[in-house]
Amino acid sequence: MTRSIVNSQSSLVNALDWLYSTQAFGIKLGLEGVTRLLSACGVLYPRAQVIHVAGTNGKGSTCAFCESVARAAGYKTGLFTSPHLVEFSERIRVNGQNIPDADAARLIGKVREVVQDWDPCPTFFELVLAVAMLWFAEQEVELIVLETGMGGRLDATNAVPKDVAVLAPIGLDHTQYLGETLYEVAGEKAAILSWHRPAVSAPQEPESMRAIHEAAQRMDTYCRVITGECDQPLGLKGVHQRRNAALALAALRALPHFLCSAEEESRGLAEVRWPGRFEEVLPGVIMDGAHNPHAMQVLTRTWRETFGEQKARCIYAGSADKALDEVLELLSPIVGEWVLPPVQSPRILSPAEMAAKVQAASAAPVSTPATLSECLTDMPAGTLICGSFFLLGEAKAILRSADYRSTVQ
Repeated sequence: MTRSIVNSQSSLVNALDWLYSTQAFGIKLGLEGVTRLLSACGVLYPRAQVIHVAGTNGKGSTCAFCESVARAAGYKTGLFTSPHLVEFSERIRVNGQNIPDADAARLIGKVREVVQDWDPCPTFFELVLAVAMLWFAEQEVELIVLETGMGGRLDATNAVPKDVAVLAPIGLDHTQYLGETLYEVAGEKAAILSWHRPAVSAPQEPESMRAIHEAAQRMDTYCRVITGECDQPLGLKGVHQRRNAALALAALRALPHFLCSAEEESRGLAEVRWPGRFEEVLPGVIMDGAHNPHAMQVLTRTWRETFGEQKARCIYAGSADKALDEVLELLSPIVGEWVLPPVQSPRILSPAEMAAKVQAASAAPVSTPATLSECLTDMPAGTLICGSFFLLGEAKAILRSADYRSTVQ
């Protein structure tokens, strides 16, 4: 390993130490702080066009389809997503490539200088968004695809002006922040719609559609509902991805002056990659970040499409703040054996607590290995690693022999 690589990795570690320490400030929804931050960094109004994607399930895949097709069409793209699975740099990509370590460290340092005297300090997510927007500006990208972190109305990404708003399927999530009903949650997410700007949405539940139409009326715009499916070969598995791809194509076509040939579109759809979404990491070994009821319904349907009646050896972990009882009830019919390892995150239910929930939902045998590494050493075809993205990230790091740092945002 050359000295320059060692130095850049060391600089990144030091930069991330500071950045991760800001998670202690927690989640603070609102646009005043992030607007001030992006303005101070000179990136509040990007020169690139912006597609902004919110929703509960499928928003990451929709972002990936948008970016891949646009890149195939010759556009220089910037993609901002969260959370990362293994490496922080996964959150910020230009033309499909993660931000280099040296540049991530440099830009984190730049943002740190900007906010060194601020009280309160911006949140972790706001700071990461600022780093992304700085990198996109330096790289002179032509199209930015932004995935919301939580909700929409008060999510930091909503401070960035957008050209097209996109709503992936909406379900109940983060109810402590977004509201107790589907109408309330959808209203928060639909608040990414912008004045006189086009918007597209996946088919939604009636309560969600009511909130979306009301948001469109307030913004004096129209939200087109995309009911069809993409019938072209896709790089992601599952029938649901055909709907995500159709939504992404509608978003791109709503961009002013977007140009893409049929061949470029086909290539972008076929070449898209998105980790943690029914991803085959080894022959017959699947990773999927399904962690709420809607996503779990999609996962079990895709498992049956791929494996038929074969039962899974399921390595599972879930966050205590999720609807675990309902998720486990949906997952149980495809599971023949449960493996419940410990995971490095304070949000994850302990193996003993999870075992009690699993045994209430399933008659399949349960084991609780002492470490995650133990259950990854010999994985037969038909192994499913699912639930929390914290589990997926740590498992990927072990399989790659890579460093892993857990994050709560």
